[in-house]
Amino acid sequence: MAVDKMELLKRYKELKAQGVNITLMELKKQMDSSPEEVGVNIAETSNATTVEAPARSGFSALNSQSEPQAQSSTWTTSYYSQTEQIATPESYSGNISTEPVQNSTYSDNFNANFSWSAPAQAETPASITKPQPVDVMPKEVNNDPAKYCLIGYPLGHSLSTFIHKAGFKSLDLNSTYDILETPPNSLVDRIKYLKSNNFAGFNVTIPLKLPVTLFLDEVDSSADVVGAVNTVVINPDKTMKGYNTDVIGFRNAIPDDIILAGKVAGVLGTGGAARAAITALAQAQVRKIKVYTRNIPNCSELMTFLRSKFPLVEFEVYQIERIRDLSDIDILVNTTPIGMQGRAADLTPVEEPELRTLPMGAIVYDVIYNPKKTVLLKLAEKNGYRIINGVDMFIHQALAAEQIWTGKTPDFKDMKIAALENL
Repeated sequence: MAVDKMELLKRYKELKAQGVNITLMELKKQMDSSPEEVGVNIAETSNATTVEAPARSGFSALNSQSEPQAQSSTWTTSYYSQTEQIATPESYSGNISTEPVQNSTYSDNFNANFSWSAPAQAETPASITKPQPVDVMPKEVNNDPAKYCLIGYPLGHSLSTFIHKAGFKSLDLNSTYDILETPPNSLVDRIKYLKSNNFAGFNVTIPLKLPVTLFLDEVDSSADVVGAVNTVVINPDKTMKGYNTDVIGFRNAIPDDIILAGKVAGVLGTGGAARAAITALAQAQVRKIKVYTRNIPNCSELMTFLRSKFPLVEFEVYQIERIRDLSDIDILVNTTPIGMQGRAADLTPVEEPELRTLPMGAIVYDVIYNPKKTVLLKLAEKNGYRIINGVDMFIHQALAAEQIWTGKTPDFKDMKIAALENL
């Protein structure tokens, strides 16, 4: 005997009011079998577990425009259909634990496994090595060259085409690499273009390293811990996975004789490159990181996230325009675009009088690679400080990107020669 719809709905509301977690389909089955005994299996039903959507540990803490999370439910759209639960959205496979991490044993991702399914292997900062090639899905199918590109804005200064072509050539690959200027307001259209034109992957630079995360289906732990993406794989099914190779690039560019453990670092900027630098410095066990920003209130969420991830590192925030004393800074890092070719190339984020307050023996590191020696680095060198330019970081992060795309390690020297010849 069919159960009356109105009676079914009335009974369903009564049970829900009592806190009983049951679907309309389950209730209908019980009423069909024995309407007068509905409620016998209620205790059993009420023990059903409700699954909650997982949170994105890194990105939810860093992106102000976080996506609303879907609510899991066991509701069925009609009691005439087969019982099925609405699927809970999958979490990023690379999400790191939300528990505080002791940075002395923190997974540094400098030797991250970029394979499709294997998680990154944890290593102590003392054992940092260059990333090794891994087996990934081949991108060149039917002898058609795989297509890659760089998106960002502006890109007139970029040398990415030269170094990636040199890298692909060293691997005997005919892959192509294009420079596609992409203002933030055209990012949606650019992503559609890349997918519809069968690109296998792309690099991301300022100012898109954070906005691009909203379009990804998955991120690797190397990007999740930083909260920014600079390398993306487009899978054959058009899903996209993001990585961050800036951390690897930043750390591998520092000469081996420089010991950062226990030191004080100053970082100029709070964008994607700054987050990579901060992560690398924290994993190298610096004692304190002073962050210099234009907008301190906007930096509070980032500081909260970093303090939770690196509890052994002390973080302080300062107004970048009010730099007066750098006397306790052992390594000063510029991650702002000030000094970049075609973009305030004749300016410096720190004027000479303030720069000279650095102690003797301090290091000045500018992640800008074009020009090879920025105004900041020229002033630092003039005053006797050791300098590190962004060229090696640029090559190391590009090398790691090609490892992710191809599963092979290109020739570092060939890529660096290509960069230097075109600077």
